[in-house]
Amino acid sequence: MNFGQPSSLSRRAMLRRMSAGFGMVGMSGLLSSGAMTRQLPAKAKRVIFLFMNGGPSHVDTFDPKPALARHAGEHPSGKLFKKSSGSGFMPSPLTFKKAGQSGIDVSESLPHLSRVIDDCCIIRSMHTNVPNHEPALLMMQSGHLQPTRPSIGAWSVYGLGQENENLPGYVVLRPGKRIVVGPALWSSGFLPAQYQASTVSTTDMQVDRLVRNIKNPRYSYGEQRAHLDLLAKMNREHLKVRDEDQQLEAQIQSMETAYRMQMEASEVFDVSKEPESIRKMYGDSSYANSCLLARRLVENGVRFVSVYYTKDNSTQPWDTHANHNKGHAKLCADSDQATAALIEDLKLRGLLEDTLVVWTGEFGRTPYAQGNDSKAGRDHHHTAFSTLLAGGGVRGGHIHGASDEFGMHATKDPVHVHDLHATMLHLLGLDHEKLTYRYSGRDYRLTDVHGKVVHGIIG
Repeated sequence: MNFGQPSSLSRRAMLRRMSAGFGMVGMSGLLSSGAMTRQLPAKAKRVIFLFMNGGPSHVDTFDPKPALARHAGEHPSGKLFKKSSGSGFMPSPLTFKKAGQSGIDVSESLPHLSRVIDDCCIIRSMHTNVPNHEPALLMMQSGHLQPTRPSIGAWSVYGLGQENENLPGYVVLRPGKRIVVGPALWSSGFLPAQYQASTVSTTDMQVDRLVRNIKNPRYSYGEQRAHLDLLAKMNREHLKVRDEDQQLEAQIQSMETAYRMQMEASEVFDVSKEPESIRKMYGDSSYANSCLLARRLVENGVRFVSVYYTKDNSTQPWDTHANHNKGHAKLCADSDQATAALIEDLKLRGLLEDTLVVWTGEFGRTPYAQGNDSKAGRDHHHTAFSTLLAGGGVRGGHIHGASDEFGMHATKDPVHVHDLHATMLHLLGLDHEKLTYRYSGRDYRLTDVHGKVVHGIIG
């Protein structure tokens, strides 16, 4: 770039210096004005997506199957059963009890969620395309089996913009350092870069480590404002010869947001400001901290928050191929308390009504055993599993759909991942068939050419 006199300082170097590095490190997606307004009446303003990495067992959580005990050890029919590794139907060791006024059957491993079940909708007829982690993870997050497609969070912010210009529109909280597949799960894909998620590792809840480089150590707010104003003037000149340069537009927006975040981010990300009673309600774990932080973020205008569940350095903790009964109980004890606390906390603050909470994995687990000993596990299972939703316009105390008597297949009112995505967008006031983006010669959408809104779960 040349303004009439030579310069030894590149634009990239200048941007890096002026932004204290914050806007240059994974923060290009912090600000969005939104590509369009709502297309439908909205019931939800925001989403908290609680993702159980590895795939929780539906027959041990929300879909009781007494027939498994009657047919224990028998081999299921059909090609899904892997006879070489399985030893037949394995009943759940857990008791299911009817909970709430709705009387929904919930496993004893989820006592806290049992308490709030009247605010929840359980889909027992979920299904997806494949039983392998990587493609199933991508399908649940982006509606496609391969990477490079935008995630549902990116689509949501693209469609609606954000409520608070001082914070990211889309935040991903990772209680662990590594996630299977990784950034492709929360990518903006071919959407403009400003819809990319801002990711935060919650292994250390110290604010200066949660959101690094948030404050410029060299310049005051006023000096930074002057720098940004100068950059804006330079960028306007630059844009004159680069019509609609999306990368440059995203960079400009990230600089502005990095500046504004100094005023608000430190306050919002500091969960230590919460009363002890609230922190105790959520529990003491990385996942609990993430759920509490998710509430603080949506309370302050963040549009879409994803929480990826990890535990004990495992990237797929719910992937219980061995010793399933013991492992499942431990995972539920951790996830159950914080998830229920989040729902209760949102409700107490008047936020649940327009905040959609989704609890799900990429698939379920087999109703039959993997292994032949007392430490048998459950394998991946994609033709039937359960998903919990709460708030945001869904019918509380409601069960939608059903699987067969063994939990092998979704049989009544099946809901594909595309249908779940279409419904989530619908609750946000977006028509999944009209929320499109032209790329490489054709219009793309989150649900591709599939998906239907599940009106039966909408209150």
